[in-house]
Amino acid sequence: MPTFHFQQFSVLQQHSGMRICTDAVLFGAMVPVNPGDRVLDIGTGTGVLALMAAQLGAAKVTAVELTQVAFKEADINFNNSPWVDRLEAVHQDIQSFALTASRQYDLIISNPPFFENHLKTVDTLRNSARHTDQLPFADLIGIAEQLLSPQGLFYLLLPAHAVAKFSAQALAAGFYLINQTDFRGYTHNEAKVSTLTFSRTAAMFTARLLTIYASHNVYSQDSERYLADFLLRFAKATHLKT
Repeated sequence: MPTFHFQQFSVLQQHSGMRICTDAVLFGAMVPVNPGDRVLDIGTGTGVLALMAAQLGAAKVTAVELTQVAFKEADINFNNSPWVDRLEAVHQDIQSFALTASRQYDLIISNPPFFENHLKTVDTLRNSARHTDQLPFADLIGIAEQLLSPQGLFYLLLPAHAVAKFSAQALAAGFYLINQTDFRGYTHNEAKVSTLTFSRTAAMFTARLLTIYASHNVYSQDSERYLADFLLRFAKATHLKT
């Protein structure tokens, strides 16, 4: 659908390379943002993660996007949201942005290109959104080294097959994996993607497995707990609880 409607905002996604999916929305709903945080969203796409961070209380979200069409849609989505004064879309590659950045961030979030060294499609925008050519893992980690505050968190979504490689590279750069949540569709599925939270400070590692669906088109209680304040299907139930 060209526009995806949430409870408090809508996301135009007509031209962006990657449209909204359940994994990304869960990832955004679980973002470890604290009220007042300054957040950097690397590769914002439609801006959905930045919007969710703003709803969760971020004081300022800077959302960097390389492709012009996605940047334009993110900018429209920000301007149409209740948090226009707290959201900034930047049309630039993140490597160039980092060269001139004048501040560090409390939280860096990214749903980075997924398929390193996998076959590409004929869709240029989709390739840009899904492949690591323009944002290798080493570059992403290096940017976090530069732009993350000493006590900040680095939070991203990766496919299961990439977790070990990325975590090893991050550890070599001084980032400790402190939390990992694996997503699987149903109880009979294997996990395909994981949320990872890194810190410059070593801490007790926690891991969990989240099953997204209880049955066909029915979210599990775990999923609903995170999505209740965002998806329209839960709007009435959320209102009744307040």
